Amino acid sequence: MNCKYKRIVLKVSGEALKGSGEDPHSPEILQKLARELKEVHEMGVQICIVVGGGNIFRGLKGLDKGVDRTTGDYMGMLATVINGLALMNALENEGVSVRVQTAIPMEKVAEPFIVRKALRHLEKGRIVIFVAGTGNPYFSTDTTASLRAAEVQADCILKATKVDGIYDKDPVKFRDAVKFDAISYSEALSKRLAVMDSTAFSMCMETKIPIIVFDMNEPGNIRRALMGEKIGTTVGA
Repeated sequence: MNCKYKRIVLKVSGEALKGSGEDPHSPEILQKLARELKEVHEMGVQICIVVGGGNIFRGLKGLDKGVDRTTGDYMGMLATVINGLALMNALENEGVSVRVQTAIPMEKVAEPFIVRKALRHLEKGRIVIFVAGTGNPYFSTDTTASLRAAEVQADCILKATKVDGIYDKDPVKFRDAVKFDAISYSEALSKRLAVMDSTAFSMCMETKIPIIVFDMNEPGNIRRALMGEKIGTTVGA
């Protein structure tokens, strides 16, 4: 089966792993995502995953609770480690070989991030999950996805969200919101579209790595994106 993209970075928000209850992880969502990833993995696609931590703790929200920004960001990075391990477990339950690499050293939990080791894992048919962001405060997991995509020379970034693409304004709040089928990096930056931060957009513009923003709740969307079908919104040159 011919895929348009052979090596990808999938960005999954922490909120996307959360169900309707209080539990930060939905077993059903984790299982569904793992099965979809297994399907495209068996197509020969090399997969890296960057996972957020917003379902457990988001650094910026810590400011409202009296947590200073740097401490809050580190707390958020640790939340991504928990999510990465949860996703690893779900994938392993589906029989997929996985490695977790962390930007903050914690040898009992995950490997340190080493780009050549990550590439070797991909060549051996393993999925690699990158956690703990870039290891630095003030950088989002969107920026992490852009950075890791550049480092592993990915063909594309797939950003899995709860909406079916990028809109000119929040489609949940505004019924007249207009969806973009495709948009340039510079337009996304100038319009200050909130789907990714400006650092992430700028890095992708420099490295010319396209971004596909799509609804992860629609079954088969990851496979469709990899086959080159028009789904969601594509951000490109």
